[in-house]
Amino acid sequence: MHMNKILGFLSTCVLLTGCATTATRNTWHGEYGTLAPAGPAQTMYGTHTETDNAPHRMAVLLPLSGNNAATGRVIKTSIETAVLQRAPQSLSVSFFDTGANTAAAINNALSQNPEIIVGPLFAADARMLRSMKPSEMPAISFTSDATAIGDGVMTMALMPTNGVEAIVREISADKSRAMVILAPETSSGRLMAAAARAAATNYDIPVAGVVFYREKDTDSIKNTAHTASLYAARSAANNRAREILSDILTTERLTAIEKSSLSRQLDRISKSETIGRLPYDAVLMLGTGDDAKSLVSFLRYYGVGARDVHLYGTAMWDGANIDSDITLSGAKYPALPEMNPAFVNVYEQIAGTAPSRLASFGYDAANLAVGMIYSDKSNAAYLLDPSGYVGIDGLFRLTPNGASQRALRIVEIAGAPTPREVKAAPTSFLSPVYNIDQQSLSPARAMAMETPGINPLTYIQIPDRLTGKYKSKTYGANVTQTPVPEQQNIVTILPEDDSDEIVANPDFKPRALESVNRTYIDSVEIYE
Repeated sequence: MHMNKILGFLSTCVLLTGCATTATRNTWHGEYGTLAPAGPAQTMYGTHTETDNAPHRMAVLLPLSGNNAATGRVIKTSIETAVLQRAPQSLSVSFFDTGANTAAAINNALSQNPEIIVGPLFAADARMLRSMKPSEMPAISFTSDATAIGDGVMTMALMPTNGVEAIVREISADKSRAMVILAPETSSGRLMAAAARAAATNYDIPVAGVVFYREKDTDSIKNTAHTASLYAARSAANNRAREILSDILTTERLTAIEKSSLSRQLDRISKSETIGRLPYDAVLMLGTGDDAKSLVSFLRYYGVGARDVHLYGTAMWDGANIDSDITLSGAKYPALPEMNPAFVNVYEQIAGTAPSRLASFGYDAANLAVGMIYSDKSNAAYLLDPSGYVGIDGLFRLTPNGASQRALRIVEIAGAPTPREVKAAPTSFLSPVYNIDQQSLSPARAMAMETPGINPLTYIQIPDRLTGKYKSKTYGANVTQTPVPEQQNIVTILPEDDSDEIVANPDFKPRALESVNRTYIDSVEIYE
């Protein structure tokens, strides 16, 4: 089961490709983005009229052949499960294969005149659908590329900026004085680094540096750790401190007390290769769990220990099989809530394997589509309900620009098979959960380490009468003016209450998840 979750979530992360280019798309019924939220609806997405016997159509675009067929079939199974459980007999669902010819698949789907399209999976296909479909027709895709959505194309995927903002908010709650950002040198890595800098501005956390590395490249990761650790400056300061102590012990006339003190100091700093305080106490790693393990190992090698910094990651660590790794013990990262066990049960019975996150996204997308078709609300009012919905993976909502917002919990690696939850996911959107718009970000650039440097004399004590004789330069100093933020027009937000108390509105409470059943399983037709 765990392996399936890993594979599914990694598949989701692959969809980030192409996020570097900023492109602001037209919002779809933007008026719903200004409405005040209430409590979220239940998993079956509110009330709808099942007495409607008129024929209705839903089209699904997935890769059912070619290299990505296995992933497409996972989502197809979850959509079939939702439809068989949920949909009235008047609904027909048609699947169209994007594996061979996406344009042909879209044309065939549109020829059926569906009320809504579920899919496609990849960013390029979502862009093509956006350009071909009628402007009023909604589509629920599975890409996390912000440049591929908008104009009625929405996504169920977890947006990278959701996880980044959630963990930066946690860094702020931990009262960190500054953080360093270590990110893969990819389009998605630069996007997430930009999100981290924007969130740091919003939550008033200084950024001490932004360093990029090549994914899975040991030498590049080692060099990044060397840079972030300020090893060159801290080791040079250590050497100079030892020189000063040794010179004094060798050439100066000292009292017994002075000699004893200087000898103890020399012995202490000789046991380490570095001295000096780092200009940060939080390390935010934006890459995979494997890269994070390597980064932390090299940071330790270069003298950055657990007593010096706290470690943080992103939702990419969720299901990455790192929770029992002692190297990352104590590290925190955002994660989706546990999947609803009733869904897991039924999916396993049907598919013979545990569901991945993409499977749960597909299930919720199908339920959302069915709810929209049979709702007495307009399509936009239903899909863009600012209160959101409680799905298989917890609270989520769709926004007029097509992005999704998913409530995330914060977990901590504790050397056990599963992480320890340290902060539950929000249960409503009554208070703002996210404030960064992924579509407004530009790729981040590397930022040299901001540090006042290390002066060895700060870390040793010599007799007062010798302070004018033994001097040292400051190593590694690099203090500049505050850099211009990567994101323009950053939203200013009020501090968020980080207590465990949940703001509740007695008039709007999410209802308990309905048990999963197999209503209509023998009567609903699913067309291939």
